[in-house]
Amino acid sequence: MSVATQPLDQLAAMQADEELKELRRKMLLAMLNYRYSFNFTWFGRPIIQIPDDIMAVQEIVLDVKPDLIIETGIAHGGTLSLYASLLELLGEGEVVGVDIDIRPHNLEAIRQHPLYKRMRVIQGPSTSDEVMEKVRALARGKKRVMVSLDSDHTHAHVLKELQLYSPLVTKGSYLLVFDTVIEDLPPGSFPDRAWDKGNNPKTAVWEFLQNSDRFVIDLDIDQKLLTSVAPDGYLRCVKD
Repeated sequence: MSVATQPLDQLAAMQADEELKELRRKMLLAMLNYRYSFNFTWFGRPIIQIPDDIMAVQEIVLDVKPDLIIETGIAHGGTLSLYASLLELLGEGEVVGVDIDIRPHNLEAIRQHPLYKRMRVIQGPSTSDEVMEKVRALARGKKRVMVSLDSDHTHAHVLKELQLYSPLVTKGSYLLVFDTVIEDLPPGSFPDRAWDKGNNPKTAVWEFLQNSDRFVIDLDIDQKLLTSVAPDGYLRCVKD
């Protein structure tokens, strides 16, 4: 990961600030109530991410310089656009977006995107044999592969994605797991969803890491972000 712009002792002090922790907790709840992440677009597409995580992602991409990024759960294509624009700046690489249900208007907008040349789209369940066969074929021979998981947020589904997609991530690259913050929110925060406290991406990450020594949580990233939706979700690959 890139060197932090702040002294490490200052970052540590920020994270140890109990008053700031409480303010952050209140902020996250307020952001959820007001659907804050829906306020932003990237290159014209709704990104449904918050600025802290967008900044972290761009640092990771520019540090790793992946020749392939695989994203599950593309929604409107905002993060697909983010990845494609960063790869365009680097002058190489492509991003593959996987989603079980790509709405026709979103698919058309993605295809009309100025950077579509760096995008591929696969429609289907991210954990299906058919989709995985296509993804593995695209990853074959790539030197620096990064994966971003942001689809169904239930424990079982994310754990299955982690098991299937983690072998594709190359040493020194990252496996990103979004919306781990669900575990840190009060029970019942998502009444119309299948996920909740105790059943979410963070609990899946914790179980996955008990059985994998290839990945570690990049605490340097967690340490400098105040309003991330992915605490414990920035996983760095440390072994081949």
